[in-house]
Amino acid sequence: MFARRIFCTLLACLFFMVLALPAWAVKEKEEGTSGGLETTAESAVLMEAHSGRVLWSRNPDKELPMASVTKIMTLLLAVEAVEQGQVSLKDRVVASENAWEMGGSQIYLEPGEEFSLEEMLIAVAVGSANDASVAVAEHILGSEEAFVEAMNRRAKELGLKHTHFVNCTGLPAPGHYTSAYDMAVILRECLKYPLFRRISSIYEYDLRGGKFKLWNTNKLLKWYEGVDAGKTGWTNEAKYCLASSAVRDGLRLIVVVLGTPEPKSHFRESIKLYKYGFARYKAVNIYPAGARVKSIPVSKGVVDRVDVVAREQVTVVTPKGEDRGLSTHLELPASVTAPVKKGQQLGFCIVKKNGQELLRVPLVARYEVKKASLMQQIKKVFFRQHSIG
Repeated sequence: MFARRIFCTLLACLFFMVLALPAWAVKEKEEGTSGGLETTAESAVLMEAHSGRVLWSRNPDKELPMASVTKIMTLLLAVEAVEQGQVSLKDRVVASENAWEMGGSQIYLEPGEEFSLEEMLIAVAVGSANDASVAVAEHILGSEEAFVEAMNRRAKELGLKHTHFVNCTGLPAPGHYTSAYDMAVILRECLKYPLFRRISSIYEYDLRGGKFKLWNTNKLLKWYEGVDAGKTGWTNEAKYCLASSAVRDGLRLIVVVLGTPEPKSHFRESIKLYKYGFARYKAVNIYPAGARVKSIPVSKGVVDRVDVVAREQVTVVTPKGEDRGLSTHLELPASVTAPVKKGQQLGFCIVKKNGQELLRVPLVARYEVKKASLMQQIKKVFFRQHSIG
C-alpha cells in the first residue's frame, strides 16, 4: 500500500512537470535565458559581425529610446559621405545657432565657430557632442531635418523594421526609437569603414589646442580587451544604453544593450554578453579580405591572366569544437574575356559544412585588364606559336 502511494505521488509530480514545461520553454524564448545567461537590459543582442547572425538575444525587436546611441547612425551617414566623396575630412564645418542651442553633452560650440569635419566627427564619436552632431548634419545635407530623413531612408535600406529617428542626437523626442537588433545591424554596417573604426576607438582627444579635453564615454575601450568601437547613451527615458564591438582571435562580436537600469550597468551587461560569446564561439578564418585565391586566364587582354581576390573576409563562426566538416569551393569561370574592370565580380567562394552552404562571398578582379588591340593580339599569337615551335 505504501509503495503504491509513493508510485502515485511520483506519477503526479511527473504529470505537473510535463504541464509546466511548455510555459518554461516559452519564457526562455521570450527572455533569452538560454545557456543560463540573463541580463537586466530591456533589449539585448549578441551578434557575430562576420555574417550578422544573432548568437543570443533578449527582446531583440522591442522598440525603445536609445539616447546618444543614435549617433551611430549619424556617424554612418557621415563616413559614407566621406567615402563617396560628397564631403572631405578637411572641410571646415561652421557651427550654426541651431547647433549652438543643443543641450546635453556638447563641446560648447559658439555660433560661427568652426572645426574641420574630422574634428567634428571625433567630437561626436568620442565626446558624444550633440552640438557637433547637428553641425555635421547641417554641413552634409543643409539641415538637420534633411539629415534625419536620410537616416530613416538608410534604416529602410538596411531592412530595419523597428527604428525611427526624429533627430541626429538622441535627445528625447516622441517617435524616436530603435531595437537592439536594429542597432546591431547599423553598427555592423559602420564597422565596414576604417574611418569609423578609427574615430570610434579614440579614448582621449584635445580640442581647441588642448584647452578642451574629450574622453570617450565608451569605457569598455579600457575595461574589456578587444573592444575597439561603440557608442554609449543615457537619458531618463532610455536609461543606460551601449552598442559596442570587440574582436579576439579573428572573431568579431557586436553587443547592444538598451534600457539597463543603473550607472555602469550597460558596461557590466555588455561584458557579460562578450564573455558568453567568446567562451562559446570561434572564428574559422579562411581568407582575409583582398586575399588572392586564384588566377584565371583572360582572352583578348593585354595580359593573359588576372588575379582573383576575396571582396571581403571569408570567415565562418561556429560553436567551439564544431568546426570539423568545413569545405571551401571556388565557383569561377574557366576564363574571362577582356576588358575586365578592377573589382569586377567574377565568382564566389562558397563555404559548406557537411555539404550544406554556410557562406557565399563574392570573388573579384584584383586589377584592371584592358582589351588588347588587334595588333597586340596578333603579336601575342605570333610569339605564342614561335615559342611553341
